[in-house]
Amino acid sequence: MEDILRRFCAYGMEYKDHEAYTIDWVTLPAAVQLAYNTMEVKPTEEFFRKHPVFPVSLVKPYFQKEEDKFPSRKKNPTPPKIVEVEYSPGPLKKIIKDRKIRLNGKYQRKYLVKFKNQTADKDKWLEEDSIPDGNLHSRRFSASRRTEKSHQ
Repeated sequence: MEDILRRFCAYGMEYKDHEAYTIDWVTLPAAVQLAYNTMEVKPTEEFFRKHPVFPVSLVKPYFQKEEDKFPSRKKNPTPPKIVEVEYSPGPLKKIIKDRKIRLNGKYQRKYLVKFKNQTADKDKWLEEDSIPDGNLHSRRFSASRRTEKSHQ
């Protein structure tokens, strides 16, 4: 665009003194800009032979696979999945402690539960809902705490 303007300006400056040549220097850039923007290219078969084109929307990114990048690299076999066996320690003996935890923006109370005929390492922190007869055991636990505090 600037090149076209320079050529027009140079041509105008060269023949500026000539009587028959008159040009309005204010409207020249606007006229050249309009001509440049409205120019239509009508592609012909010869144009397509010289400049083969296709829609950009059909271009898809190519991602090379790992196997193609590194052919000597072997894929590791996937390890077998570990199946967790549900362990039921047995009937509940008593609730030892309680604590309040914040999970997902809400406070939840968990209880440390001792099971019958089990060692201390088998004790678990459980919610009241997951304890069989949890309501009964939690009331007993809170009553035992009240009596301990009153005796101190």
